Amino acid sequence: MIAIGFEGSANKIGVGIIEHTKDGQVKVLANVRHTYITPPGQGFLPRDTAVHHRQHVIPLTKKALADAGLEPKDIDCICFTKGPGMAAPLISVAIAARTVALLWNKPLVGVNHCIGHIEMGRMITGAQNPVVLYVSGGNTQVIAYAEQRYRIFGETIDMAVGNCLDRFARILNLPNDPSPGYNIEQGAKKGKTFIELPYTVKGMDVSFSGILSYIEQIAITQLKEGKCTPEDLCFSLQETLFAMLVEITERAMAHIGSTEVLIVGGVGCNERLQEMMGQMVSQRGGYLFATDERFCIDNGLMIAQAGLLMYKTGHVTPLEDTWCTQRYRTDEVLVKWRE
Repeated sequence: MIAIGFEGSANKIGVGIIEHTKDGQVKVLANVRHTYITPPGQGFLPRDTAVHHRQHVIPLTKKALADAGLEPKDIDCICFTKGPGMAAPLISVAIAARTVALLWNKPLVGVNHCIGHIEMGRMITGAQNPVVLYVSGGNTQVIAYAEQRYRIFGETIDMAVGNCLDRFARILNLPNDPSPGYNIEQGAKKGKTFIELPYTVKGMDVSFSGILSYIEQIAITQLKEGKCTPEDLCFSLQETLFAMLVEITERAMAHIGSTEVLIVGGVGCNERLQEMMGQMVSQRGGYLFATDERFCIDNGLMIAQAGLLMYKTGHVTPLEDTWCTQRYRTDEVLVKWRE
């Protein structure tokens, strides 16, 4: 079976094609993407992002089919991100998926964005039953599978870790190309002085908004006075945020007795986060699984992978139910494809 996936919940529009062969193999046939990049110091507005997605979805679809060497008749199902995400970008991509489904006479499968990240990570890395740390611009969750649900053990109570990093990048007026988080990561490598910041872990949950407010005041006052450098602030923020994430992930590992950790989501590309998590997992005699930017950053392939798993277990989304939602919890999805 072959599925094509459309992802556009934030500032990236992606189209991916995946094949599940009869002998159980999974083949990546295409994975193309385009990112809406705004000037330094600015975020991306939903309306402008949706316009970007509409401009690129058709060329990306054609390129994905060309890369895969396929024609529309070869596709078995069309998968799209149902949520969560930003409303206007989600709707623009859902409309594209509906249109293609009607033109090609193919069934539709609406996919939870978070489930897409998890199933993509499991497929690429081979992780069997890991504790999942899902970290991105819109989500921060510690997840583990139980009884056909991906259960949320801990999460942010205010803003996502990626959003915290993005907004701090705006404070420093860092470029958004290739991404604010990447530029913070590069700056952190040059930081020499650690500045103590609030450390806000509440049981299994975390809070980032107060840390952002605190470091913003430091940036306003101490940078001008020469008491610290932007690189010091990048280093200090990363170390603090990632230490919090490692703590709640380790607690989840201990609770369920797992020896595997899988990091997914755009922030999961950060090498320092992978290093810190790897040290913790190694001390517990476990294994860390992570992917590179091809698969951890939002992409259409992950939607195709999760959607095809759903389709093979009998799930099809009727056309009248192909609406999108900005709030779609990871644990709302019935995971029929796992025991």
